[in-house]
Amino acid sequence: MKLLITGGAGFIGCNLARYALNMGHVDEVRIIDDLSTGLITNLEGLPIEFCQASILDYQTLTVFSRGVDAIVHLAAIPSVPRSIANPVASHQANATGTLNVLEAARENSVGQVIVASSSSVYGANTAPKKNEYDWTRPMSPYAVSKQATESYACAYEFAYGLKTLAFRFFNVYGPYQTPDHAYAAVIPRFLDAALRGVPVEICGDGLQSRDFTYVDTVCEIVHDALARRVHSTDPVNLALGTNTNLLELLERIERELGTTVDRRFISPRVGDVRRSSADPSRLRELFPDVEGLDLNAGLHQTASWLRKHLVAEGRAENRVAKNGTEPSRMEKN
Repeated sequence: MKLLITGGAGFIGCNLARYALNMGHVDEVRIIDDLSTGLITNLEGLPIEFCQASILDYQTLTVFSRGVDAIVHLAAIPSVPRSIANPVASHQANATGTLNVLEAARENSVGQVIVASSSSVYGANTAPKKNEYDWTRPMSPYAVSKQATESYACAYEFAYGLKTLAFRFFNVYGPYQTPDHAYAAVIPRFLDAALRGVPVEICGDGLQSRDFTYVDTVCEIVHDALARRVHSTDPVNLALGTNTNLLELLERIERELGTTVDRRFISPRVGDVRRSSADPSRLRELFPDVEGLDLNAGLHQTASWLRKHLVAEGRAENRVAKNGTEPSRMEKN
C-alpha cells in the first residue's frame, strides 16, 4: 500500500508513519507538511518521501497524492485557544484544507481517506459519555472547523462514493508530543513541569475530565482501518471511554515520577469543555480486537521519552536527572 499522511511531521503523524512502516502492510509512505506545527526532526531515520508544503496549495497537494492508495488526513491548526486567537486561520487550515484533501483524492481516484476530527465537536453537550449520534454544539472555532472536517468526509462518501472514515480523537498523548509551546497539550505540559520541578498551572478547578488515549492505540486502529478498508458515513469516536480529571492526572504523574508537584490554579480557558468521555460502542463494533494501553503505562512511556527530549534539547534541570540517574519511582496501585 502507498500511503499519504498529511501533517505527518506532527505528533500523531510521525507515530503513525513509524507504526505503519513497522507493521509491513504499508510499503511506501509520503508525508506533506508545512512544518508550521510539525517538526522535520520527528521524521529522522524514516524511509519516507517528504514534501514541505501546505494543504492549502491545491496544485502541489494534488500532484503529490497521485498514485497513492489511501490518505490519512491529520494536517490542521490544532488547539482551542489558538482558534480563539485566530479563527480565520483555523477555518482555512482545517475546513478548507480538508476540502482540498478530499478533492485531490477524488481527482486522483484514491481508494480511501481517513480524517481526524475531534471530541471538541460535542462542546456544550453534557452527556457523561458522548455517543456519535448525540447532538453536537461546538464551543470554539476549532470545534466548528473539526465538525466541518468530518462533515465534508461523510458527504464525499454519500455524494461521490469515496470511502471515508472520520475519527473523533479524544486527548491523544504519547512520545513526540512536545510541551514547549504556548498551546501544548495537558499531559506533556504537566509532565514537563513536574520533571523540571516547577509548578504545574491548572486552568480552573482541575475537575474537568478527559478520555486520554495513548498514541499507539490510535495508530493501531488507524492502521487496521487502512488494512481492512473500513469506512463509514458516520463519524466514529476514537477513545475507550475512560474518565480522568486533571487533579487525578497529577496524582498519577506524582506516582510515576516518585515526587510531589506544586499546583498553581489560573483562570479557566475560554471554550474549554468540562467533561469529555467517549462511548466506545461503535469503535468496538468496527475494531473488536482493540485493547488500548492503561493510563499509568502510557504515562510511563511518555515520561521516559520526555526525559530524553528534555536532555537532548538542553532543558533538563532539577528533577530530570541527578548525577545521571532518573528519579525513583513509587509503586503504583
